[in-house]
Amino acid sequence: MGFRPKLIPTLFSVPAFLVMIFLGTWQVQRLEWKQDLIEMLQVRSAQAPGAIPAAPLTADEHEFLPVQVKGVYDHENEFHLVNRALNGEAGINVVTPLKMDDGRTILVNRGWVPFEMRDKALRAEGLLAGEQTVTGLLRFVKPRSTIETWVVPENEPQNNAWFNIDPAAMAKQADVPSLPEYYILSSDQSERGMLPRGRQWTLDVRNDHLQYAITWYSLALGLLVIYVIYHRKTAAEERP
Repeated sequence: MGFRPKLIPTLFSVPAFLVMIFLGTWQVQRLEWKQDLIEMLQVRSAQAPGAIPAAPLTADEHEFLPVQVKGVYDHENEFHLVNRALNGEAGINVVTPLKMDDGRTILVNRGWVPFEMRDKALRAEGLLAGEQTVTGLLRFVKPRSTIETWVVPENEPQNNAWFNIDPAAMAKQADVPSLPEYYILSSDQSERGMLPRGRQWTLDVRNDHLQYAITWYSLALGLLVIYVIYHRKTAAEERP
C-alpha cells in the first residue's frame, strides 16, 4: 500500500507531534525532579529543628531544613501574600519580619488569615509581643518563571498586596538594611481561633508527572497512527 504525505496534514501533524513529544519528555524530567524533591523533603523535615546554619546557604543544601529561632516580630511591617486559600476559603498569608537575637532580621510566613480579617486590628490576639520562639521550615525565594511573569501580577507594595515574596522590596518597605533570600515557613500551630493559622504545609506532595508524560506520549502516538492511516487510505483511493 502506498504512502504519499500531503502538505496541509503534514504541516499540522509534524509540529503537533513534536510539541507532544517535547511535553512528554518535559514531564519525565519533572517526574525526576519531583521524586528528588519528595525524598529531600521527607529526609530533611524529619530532622530536629536547630539554628539557621552559617552562610552561605543554598536551596540545594538547605531547602526544607527545620529551624528554630528566637526574636521579636515587627507587626507594624507585616506583609500580605494575596490569593491564598484554606479549605476553599479566600484569604492571605501573613509574612512578618522577625528581628532575631543576633540582630539579623528574617521574614516569617506565619500562616493564613481570611480575607476579611486582613486588618491586623481585627486579630490583636495574634500579634504576639515580646520575644518569641519560632519553629518552621527554611524556604528559599524563587525567581519568577517565564510563565509567571506573564500570568502573575506585579507586587503592589503601596497596597500591601504581594503576589510573591520579594526580600529586597520588603526590606525597603520595612526600613531594614537587607533581608536574606530565604524565609521561615512557620510550623507553629496557633491556638484555636487565633490568627494567623500556621503550619500551612504538608509532606504529602502530589506527583502526577508520570500520568502526564504517558498522556502526552499517547497523544503523540495516536496522532502518528492517524497520520499514517489517513495517508495510506488516501493513497489507496487515488490509485488508478
